[in-house]
Amino acid sequence: VDPIDSEEVYELLRSISDPEHPLTLEQLNVTQLQHITVNNDENHVLVEFTPTIPHCSMATLIGLCIRVRLLRSLPERFKVDIKVRKGTHQSENAVNKQLNDKERVAAALENKHLLEVVNQCLATA
Repeated sequence: VDPIDSEEVYELLRSISDPEHPLTLEQLNVTQLQHITVNNDENHVLVEFTPTIPHCSMATLIGLCIRVRLLRSLPERFKVDIKVRKGTHQSENAVNKQLNDKERVAAALENKHLLEVVNQCLATA
């Protein structure tokens, strides 16, 4: 079993395009290396991201893009938690709840239009 580290996870995320801007999550400081935690012993990855503004309407979509990228890239043994960094979004709890609810994520990915938008954001990754 190959261990992974936060730098590997960051490399998977940094070039994802923002849904509203022609820039990457790294360029917008949405994802940062120091906000990624990997625990190989517990097969757990935590990614905390910072929306561009406190009332960012795209926060859930950005988190969904991060989740899909890691679902497609990391070994299945990893449980991934995606969270808005504390104090960086006005609907932080609601966004976090949506992003970490398997049924909501699955339902979102069954929406053809939403999946197209996610795939567009991931095309640069």
